[in-house]
Amino acid sequence: METAVDVPLPDGAEPPTPPVEEEKGGGASGILKSGAVMAIGTLASRVTGFLRTAMLVAALGTGALADAYNTANTVPFIVYDLLLGGVLTAVVVPLIVRARERDAAYGARYEQRLFTLAVLGLAVITAVAVALGPVFISLYGGGMKGDQRDLAVMFARLFAVQIFFLGVSAFSGAILNTRKRFGAPMWAPVLNNIVICCTAAAFLLVSSDTVTPGSVSDGQVGLLAGGTIGGMALQTLALWPSLRGSGFRWRPRLDFRKGELGQMGRMAVWTLSYVVITQVGFAVTTRLGNAAGVLGREEGLGDVGYTPYFNAYQLFQLPYAIIGVSVITALLPRMSEHAASGRMQEVRDDFSSGLRLCSVVILPAAALMAVLAPDITVVLFAHGQTTVGNAQVIANVLEAFAVALVPFAAYQLMLRVFYAMQDTRTPAFISVAVVATNIAMALAAYNLLPTDKIIVGIAAGFGLAQTIGAVVGWAVLRRRLGGMDGRRVFVTYLKLAVALWPLVGFAYAAHAVLEAGMGAGLVPGVISLVVGSAGGGVLYLLFAKLMRVGEVQTMISTISSRIPGRR
Repeated sequence: METAVDVPLPDGAEPPTPPVEEEKGGGASGILKSGAVMAIGTLASRVTGFLRTAMLVAALGTGALADAYNTANTVPFIVYDLLLGGVLTAVVVPLIVRARERDAAYGARYEQRLFTLAVLGLAVITAVAVALGPVFISLYGGGMKGDQRDLAVMFARLFAVQIFFLGVSAFSGAILNTRKRFGAPMWAPVLNNIVICCTAAAFLLVSSDTVTPGSVSDGQVGLLAGGTIGGMALQTLALWPSLRGSGFRWRPRLDFRKGELGQMGRMAVWTLSYVVITQVGFAVTTRLGNAAGVLGREEGLGDVGYTPYFNAYQLFQLPYAIIGVSVITALLPRMSEHAASGRMQEVRDDFSSGLRLCSVVILPAAALMAVLAPDITVVLFAHGQTTVGNAQVIANVLEAFAVALVPFAAYQLMLRVFYAMQDTRTPAFISVAVVATNIAMALAAYNLLPTDKIIVGIAAGFGLAQTIGAVVGWAVLRRRLGGMDGRRVFVTYLKLAVALWPLVGFAYAAHAVLEAGMGAGLVPGVISLVVGSAGGGVLYLLFAKLMRVGEVQTMISTISSRIPGRR
């Protein structure tokens, strides 16, 4: 997955805000200031996203019903990503930036043409996806049959409507990003999450007993479908006030000039190739995860299928989403401008600053995720129809994912460097190695590991694949940019690694003491999380300061300057 599919993390409206001004030569501080509002918005969206995921797990459990819902609800994001998602990031943003640099009036008309084309294309894609619901479940369902398959097909047809809203929302966000208005796209998903939380709460209220695919009523299906689709529709509508505030007015037009569609097509074909390749890998892992779930229930092992993998992935993405996406979104227009002017040294500096800033948060987050995974999953998920044992399965997968967090974030940032240079071909070739590794590891896990360990092996394979992507991407970019500022990046990583050990030791001690004294449960889990993460975090910041990690001090100073009364 992810990214290729940012599965239901699609996460509020805000009043029009002034555009974020880029600080010339601001370096790490400039990136942080541009990304601050995005990081806060993303934090709000992912915290409410956590609540949404926890509520859905409590309402649906982690078994057959949840597998049917989650697999079907992933389909719209797969279809969107296959046919449009990658084009937005890799093609549309750089093209709009360059068109506006060429001529402001021309850039505005170009936006109108692209938006019109997207709306028409999304309408057609959505209609086709509704018709192909059974095909998608056959592809991703991995052995679903009987009532579970019938329910998954029904959900897939209903949820396909989200493709239209998802596409319009993403395209609107891309336009806002090119205008350096980053707030609304980061805050809008909060509304979606709130709607889903209310839907899950309502489902719990109307469900007195354990609900299975065979016992779920039409009313309960309608409730889940209406809330899921309604949340995405509200997320889309929430962006329009900010779009209007930025000066964008949509006037449908398709009067493309000669060469405009050809330029977009040449870039898009390689982006689509990349997305297709990554989605092949995702299809294999999803199918194998669902198949493991079917085997687990047949062998009496409990819920060890796709849903634990799905929920662990939501947790895994959080640190990257809060800091990585924020930094990347702030950097992409900036890197595109520098690449368009041939200033490759500045592109390299942008990448180096972005990677080092991400690492300040992502490295300790990965460490805490690995050490405190059981506490995280018990606190979030061991409610309603989900037991502590179910939560422990999710924890095992999360521990495997934690190892992947650092290479995953680095690889995603490298892809944006290629996109800023309008190179969509190289990422497609790199993805072949990434996906081949992912598929090979997933197949090996399915065929060699015990049934209850299959999804853990698939998650570990994902980590190895992301590492290969990061290594290959670094080697290619090093030649293209005349270096990668490798020495400074390596020194920063080395210092952060030293600063991590006190955090790891303290968090592990807190977890071990509480588990030995109180066992596994909500109360010890909450105490372990609060004490372990807070105490470990303080030690990490202290040792990072002693190691003179400049990025940590820059981040602290930027945050402090935004606290009322502080300068």
